[in-house]
Amino acid sequence: MTTTSSAPGKVYLFGEHAVVYGEPAVPCAIERRAHVTVSERDDDRLRVSAGDLSIDGFTVEYSGATDDAPDVDVPAPIVEAAMGYVDEAVEQARDAANAPGAGFDVEIDSEIPLGAGLGSSAAVVVAGIDAATRELGVHIDARELADRAYQVEHEVQDGQASRADTFCSAMGGAVRVEGDDCTTIGAPDLPFVVGYDGTSHDTGELVAGVGALREEFGFAADTVSAIGDLVRRGEAALADGDVETLGRLMDVNHGLLSALGVSARTLDNMVWAARDGGAVGAKLTGAGGGGSIVALDDGDGAETALSLTPDCEEAFRAELAEEGVRAE
Repeated sequence: MTTTSSAPGKVYLFGEHAVVYGEPAVPCAIERRAHVTVSERDDDRLRVSAGDLSIDGFTVEYSGATDDAPDVDVPAPIVEAAMGYVDEAVEQARDAANAPGAGFDVEIDSEIPLGAGLGSSAAVVVAGIDAATRELGVHIDARELADRAYQVEHEVQDGQASRADTFCSAMGGAVRVEGDDCTTIGAPDLPFVVGYDGTSHDTGELVAGVGALREEFGFAADTVSAIGDLVRRGEAALADGDVETLGRLMDVNHGLLSALGVSARTLDNMVWAARDGGAVGAKLTGAGGGGSIVALDDGDGAETALSLTPDCEEAFRAELAEEGVRAE
């Protein structure tokens, strides 16, 4: 018997990094999904096969523990984190089903590049817990699933995670997260355009860097608070369907994130290309350091401009994913 679940990735309209410190954030699920297929084994071992977790694809196979690091052309911390997410997701499934000795064969097939700011780890964790618990004959609702997935990211990211990515992936649509307060919110189907530079980065390391800056400099703490204020203004624009104001606020949010040191030349170049192509706003999405930007453009200009930008490995339109985790 096998059980498959999928969960969507996400982009941030506003609020990444600041959300770690209790400020609000508004992520939106997008229709790029991670599929996780689980089969229960006759023993207590764990075997994971993961492909397409980067834009070029790679496969990770191991049994039992993350000590056996695979030989793949991807930064070692990224692979180790990916394997850590899967291990912790399996532990959450075992706990939910009261089956501490359960073993699994796990196959991951993801449309979301790993470490690119598009919520790959959250989608894999949410889909993995859902598939593994259902394989063991247990169903947990989306909110419990989101909470268990958050516990996974909190563990793997050394206590620096927020609930935003995992809640968004579990619930779908647009969500608002402020500390432990997580709610779904209404949103129009915004004209998202995503640009990806082909690189992967360690979310935990970038989050820790902002934390260190915030401790050292008062301006960094003020910048985090300013992002929170911006998010609150953005919520009103979202409720009104005011795309022009959303775009302007996205531009400001990108500048504030740059001040916190989490942008990169590739991200800045893609942001400016999207704006020059006609986007009403553009910003990095996710942890930063490289990875992805998100723009708002209801025409073809931003996508075309990104596709012609040397720093952009892939550009695509992204629809809002109304449905979160689901059985496949």
